[in-house]
Amino acid sequence: MSKLVEGKVALITGAAGGIGREHALMLASHGAKVVVNDLGGDVSGQGEDLTQAQKVVEEIQAMGGEAVVNGGNVANFEDAKGMVDQAVDTFGDLNILINNAGILRDRMLFSMSEDDWDAIMNVHLKGTFSPTHHASVYWRNKAKAGEETYGRVINTSSPSGIYGNIGQSNYGAAKAGIAAFTVITAMELAKYNVTVNALVPAALSRMTAGLIGMDNLTDEQKEAMSPRWQAVTAAWLCSEEASNVTGRLFDVRGNQIGISEGWVLGPTGTQPDDPQDLGPLMAELMSKATLNANMGGIPSGGTGRPENEI
Repeated sequence: MSKLVEGKVALITGAAGGIGREHALMLASHGAKVVVNDLGGDVSGQGEDLTQAQKVVEEIQAMGGEAVVNGGNVANFEDAKGMVDQAVDTFGDLNILINNAGILRDRMLFSMSEDDWDAIMNVHLKGTFSPTHHASVYWRNKAKAGEETYGRVINTSSPSGIYGNIGQSNYGAAKAGIAAFTVITAMELAKYNVTVNALVPAALSRMTAGLIGMDNLTDEQKEAMSPRWQAVTAAWLCSEEASNVTGRLFDVRGNQIGISEGWVLGPTGTQPDDPQDLGPLMAELMSKATLNANMGGIPSGGTGRPENEI
């Protein structure tokens, strides 16, 4: 059986543990050469340690694959360029970029500091933009030179970003920005044979381990929430088979996968001139509009899975 990404070169950020590690191992098992990027900080973004990233490289090498460590900071524009350059200099090309690096600074809005906000925006939003920018420059230059390009970008959004979650206004705003970034850059890069998609993961990792209920899971439940399932979707999206899939967000919860559909225009009406007369129309529009989704992606008040479940 042929491998999905045989001979392709992948750069994966935040790849020392959790979902990123699973991406690295999965792509390597399907023939990719991997740059394992991770600054090695803690969940809040403090500190640096390349030990775990090196262990992932050694795991890949033990299975007969090729991998190198990169300890750059995704929030640093020049470090991000260095990651792309390292992939090209080491393995001769770059075909796959998975933007996975992330931190948490959960606070209620009234308790959130400026640093809590800025740190999340830097790592998640700028940390997605920066590697993608430099990768896009590389692919565009190849295309303009008449060379064949093969580009796959997988970003990492979150249910907190597209559905909303209390205590994560910083994290959710960044993840919502990543969702929009995915849709827009997919349009911009299509002509260079580059697809851009995003995962909306629900998985057990060090970033979710402290959430309510996550510390009481059975072994069976832990397996069902394994971050490995995220890598299954990502690996397929990086393949030739997914060449016509772009600008999409994939909600992956264990082995369950769905497509998160974006904002759409709902009921409409014509405003009166005087805002005092707007109430009846607003009441009518609100009665017809679909409620915002809960963290399960289901309109609030709904139960079970969507009606279009396969």
